[in-house]
Amino acid sequence: MATATSIEWTEITWNPVRGCSRVSPGCEHCYAERMAHRFSGPGRPYEGLTRIGKRGEPRWSGKVVTASNLLEEPLRIRQPRMVFVNSMSDLFHDKVPLKYIQQVFAVMQQADWHSFQVLTKRPERCLEIASSLPWPHNVWLGVSIESAEYLHRLQTLRAIPSSIRFLSLEPLLGPLRTLNLSSIHWVIVGGESGPGARKLDISWVREIRESCLDQRVPFFFKQWGGTRKKAAGRVLDGRTWDEFPVQSIAAE
Repeated sequence: MATATSIEWTEITWNPVRGCSRVSPGCEHCYAERMAHRFSGPGRPYEGLTRIGKRGEPRWSGKVVTASNLLEEPLRIRQPRMVFVNSMSDLFHDKVPLKYIQQVFAVMQQADWHSFQVLTKRPERCLEIASSLPWPHNVWLGVSIESAEYLHRLQTLRAIPSSIRFLSLEPLLGPLRTLNLSSIHWVIVGGESGPGARKLDISWVREIRESCLDQRVPFFFKQWGGTRKKAAGRVLDGRTWDEFPVQSIAAE
């Protein structure tokens, strides 16, 4: 079911798909893997979707399932919300059937009082099927990019007809210099959290913030991360950065 969340840039999460698989270094300490593993016992929602890796850590099993019983959840929530779609999976995983993705988009189109934030590490799949999907104004599409090696995801995002396109640069694992933000409406930056978290360099964050300021793109700094992320906080240079896209962009 749709649930409240502590993720700073959204209000509730909606998970009509469960399960995933790793695709790049940003997945190494995936919080969703750890969370899913807690609920992977017999009869639990994530049964069979995780396994224990060689180092004793939870890993996705590679199995992906649809949760069609949750499809209509947003329609039952009448107060407008920002909805993070599939915080525990990737809607554009190659194991999610096109027909089911179309059903998810149909619900988002119908529930036009919400803003749906769809985040993927697989924009190539999204682009491949984009012409088979509606793109209502209330669907925001974002890509996760952890280092310069994956900036090709940004290039692909630009070709997808979403009214709001955003970047989630989290966990940020390296510098992204001279970031070209043309056709991008929002940037989120954050450090990795949890066991084994890799360090976030303040210079990387400042450089991205300056790119956003120069190109007039809203900038949201989510967290410094670390093993004690609450203690590390989310203050950058004396203030928090909580900017969001202008809602009128999506309505155009």
